Amino acid sequence: MSQRKKSVSASQNKTQRRSQASLNEEEVSFSLVSSSQVQRARENFTSDQMDRKVAEVVQFILIKDQKKIPIRRADIGKHVIKDYKLLYTDIINRVCRTFEQVFGLKLVETDPKNHIYILVNKLDPIQGEPVSMRPVNPKKGLLFVVLSVIFMKGGVIKENLVWNTLKKMRVDPGEKHDEFGDVKKVVTDEFVRQKYLEYVKIPHTEPVEFEFRWGLRAEKEVSKLKMLEFVGELFEQDPQSWTQQFREASTVDTSSQRTSS
Repeated sequence: MSQRKKSVSASQNKTQRRSQASLNEEEVSFSLVSSSQVQRARENFTSDQMDRKVAEVVQFILIKDQKKIPIRRADIGKHVIKDYKLLYTDIINRVCRTFEQVFGLKLVETDPKNHIYILVNKLDPIQGEPVSMRPVNPKKGLLFVVLSVIFMKGGVIKENLVWNTLKKMRVDPGEKHDEFGDVKKVVTDEFVRQKYLEYVKIPHTEPVEFEFRWGLRAEKEVSKLKMLEFVGELFEQDPQSWTQQFREASTVDTSSQRTSS
């Protein structure tokens, strides 16, 4: 029995290595494209063919993003771009414009080295809408609370503080919740995979302790100023009464507006 398990495990490892090697080859092929090759490739495809390929890439990314899992350039090349690889840059530029103009979304490269993308919401919140009412999805509401605790405590906090805060709101990470199920798994696994949170082991702690930080998606997608307004509503205080947080939120939001424009 154990021999059979070893055989299955070895076979799975071999398959994973083969798959990783294939993705690495995809990345190499992207980096070896010359301008003359691109020009020749443009002459080989009609505008209708390019339109269809752009639509396929948009659909592929939207499907991947439903689970909020980061998208690898190598996967786009392998599963969708295929024979159009020489025109990847042309296609992805049109894909970005489509997301911004049609869907109000922005395709952001979070890891330039490994070419990993996420989709973030580019639309500004509706003016006059109560901040506390924005996270209509219950899980997004849970995420909003966790992110606000991290932000108000200086950007990095031990996990125990998160759990204690949620307990005060009658969301116990040690019990199965009617809405969220396994709360601890949602926060430490799902939100982390989606890049909303970072869950990091604290060095030299015994027993082992972990801390939370904002993830790349949260930094790109969540307005710290709006979050501070949300906290102000909860505590019935002017957001500017938290001087340090207000200064950081104002600086970050101003710089992100300049970048997007």
